[in-house]
Amino acid sequence: MPVLDQTMASNRRRPDRCPGLTRPWLADDGALVRLRLVGGCLPSAALATLVEVAGRFGDGNVHLTTRANVQLRGIPHHDGRLPEELVSAVQDAGLVPSETHELVRNVMVSPLSGRVGGRADLRPVARELERLLLADPSCAGLPGRFLFVLDDGRGDLLGRASDLAAVALDAVTVQVRAGTDQWGPRVRVEETAAVLHSLTRRFLGLRGEGPTAAWHVDELDGPLLSGVRDGRTRVTSEAPPWGLHGQSDGRVAEHVPVPGGVLRPGLAEGMLSRAGDELVVTQWHSVLLPDLEAR
Repeated sequence: MPVLDQTMASNRRRPDRCPGLTRPWLADDGALVRLRLVGGCLPSAALATLVEVAGRFGDGNVHLTTRANVQLRGIPHHDGRLPEELVSAVQDAGLVPSETHELVRNVMVSPLSGRVGGRADLRPVARELERLLLADPSCAGLPGRFLFVLDDGRGDLLGRASDLAAVALDAVTVQVRAGTDQWGPRVRVEETAAVLHSLTRRFLGLRGEGPTAAWHVDELDGPLLSGVRDGRTRVTSEAPPWGLHGQSDGRVAEHVPVPGGVLRPGLAEGMLSRAGDELVVTQWHSVLLPDLEAR
């Protein structure tokens, strides 16, 4: 697992500029907007909006990131100000629930959690964690690169460099991790979001101020947690094969590749023609179409 250089924060002389709708990145080909999808969840109606917006204002494509978020690229702007129609369309699609906390909703979840395999369904943990972050004014100050990871015990996210994580040990228990290798308490699944929120507040109190403030847990002077790693966390798994996967409820999920992470209009429209109410963007440059009726 990558280890962050703890000297980075002290050597840093620039603020975090991780992009969003409220703070686009101004590239040579136009503005870039990143939209956070908690757990990769993307309503089908919102994807349809993004396809339309990308065609009208951007390079025509929706771009997937390795953090299971989406980006729009090549957007015209006036001194960093985006077209008002684009901003309104994205907001109306429900993809920016808070302007003040837009950049801090970096929460990854095992994409098949609660549907196929895994030890526990961690989707409710992600939703509760997002609620706690949005309700806490201090969390608006989190760096845009601060990452939460929720691995449902299958090990598909455990290798990610993250700031705060939880790994399911069984159906009712997780172990908490901070940074690269700080292991903490075993807590019940329903307590996980509150524990991660408390650790987030502790990080904010320790990170310092100004451009040299820490962006990541591994940049702090001391640990947030000190515990022994549970052996049940030593599990890894790769991306599931393309195609159909049987869900625990008798329905199926279809795993669809997105070459190069570039979701072109034709591929997006094909997905939308088969999808239900929701799609799941994954860290593997792919999309899951869950909850489909078995043929």
